[in-house]
Amino acid sequence: MNIQLPPQLEKLYAQAQEIWLDGGWAMIAIAAISVVMFFVGMNIYIRLTSKGFEFVPEKKWRRWIEHPEQRRGPIGRMLDFVTGGKSVAQTSVFFDELRQTEIKPFERDLMVMRVCVAAAPLLGLLGTVTGMVATFDALNQGSGGDETQQMVSAGISVALITTETGLVIALAGLFFQYQLTRKHQRYKAFIAHMETVCTQVVYHQTMKQWYEQHRPE
Repeated sequence: MNIQLPPQLEKLYAQAQEIWLDGGWAMIAIAAISVVMFFVGMNIYIRLTSKGFEFVPEKKWRRWIEHPEQRRGPIGRMLDFVTGGKSVAQTSVFFDELRQTEIKPFERDLMVMRVCVAAAPLLGLLGTVTGMVATFDALNQGSGGDETQQMVSAGISVALITTETGLVIALAGLFFQYQLTRKHQRYKAFIAHMETVCTQVVYHQTMKQWYEQHRPE
C-alpha cells in the first residue's frame, strides 16, 4: 500500500533526499550517530519517567515508609528494598546497592550520548576535509570545462553539507543530553533525600528500642 504525500511534503522530501545524497559517505556515518544518540536518549527519558519519582508526592512516600501495605509502583518497590535494614549501617548498604542498579546504568547511557554528541561535528569536519580534497583534486585534473565545474561543485557540496549536518545533529543532541542530565540529577537527589529520611526513621526506631530495653523499672 503506497502512502500518497501532499505535494509540498513530496517536494520537501525530494529536496532533503537530494541534499542527503550530495553529502557523500560521511552522511551515512552522521546518520548512524544520530540514530544511536536519539535512540539512547529516548530510552533514558522513558526509563527515568517510568520511575515515577516526579509524580509521587513526598508526603505520600514518607507515609509508605511506616505503612508498607500502602506502597505502590516503582517507588513502593524501591522502599520495599531499602527499608529492610535493622540499623543505620544496613540501610546505608541497601541504598548503595540501590544506586548501583538505579543510577549507574543511566550514567553509562549518558556517557554514550556525550560520545555521540562529540562525534557528530567531527564526522562533519571529516566530510568537509573529504569534500575539499575532492575539490582541489578536480581543479588540478580538470581543464576548466563543465565536467570540472561539476566535480568542484560536488566537492563543495560535500564540504558544506556534512559540516552543517554534523553541527545540527550535535546541537540537537547537546540540548537533549542537557535535559536528560537534569532529569537524572533530580532522580539522584530524590534517592539521596529518600536515604536521609529512611535513615532518620531507622535511627529513631533504634533509639526507641534501646530506650525501652534500658528503661529503668
